[in-house]
Amino acid sequence: MKTERFFHDLAETFKAMSDPTRTKIIYALCQEDELCVSDMAAVIGTTNSAISHQLRTLRNMKLVKYNKVGKVTFYSLDDIHINNLFAEGLRHVEEK
Repeated sequence: MKTERFFHDLAETFKAMSDPTRTKIIYALCQEDELCVSDMAAVIGTTNSAISHQLRTLRNMKLVKYNKVGKVTFYSLDDIHINNLFAEGLRHVEEK
C-alpha cells in the first residue's frame, strides 16, 4: 500500500481538476501547446482575472507551467501525464 501522503497528493490532483474553469483551462491547453492568459480568457469566455486565479491553483498543483516572453506569460501543461489523465477523463465522459 502507498503512503498517506501519496493518496493525499493524488486526491489533491483530482480536486484541482474538479472546478469547471480549471477543467476548461486544461482542455484548452490540451488543444494548444501554449496559451497566454488573455487568449485563454477569450477561448473560455471569462475574464483575465478569473483565468489568472485558476492558473495559480493549477501551477501550485504542478499541473501547468509557465514561460515568460517579455511581458507576456505563456502557460502549458506541466507534462504529458496531465494530458493523458485528462484525455482518459474525456473518454470516460464521452462514452457514457
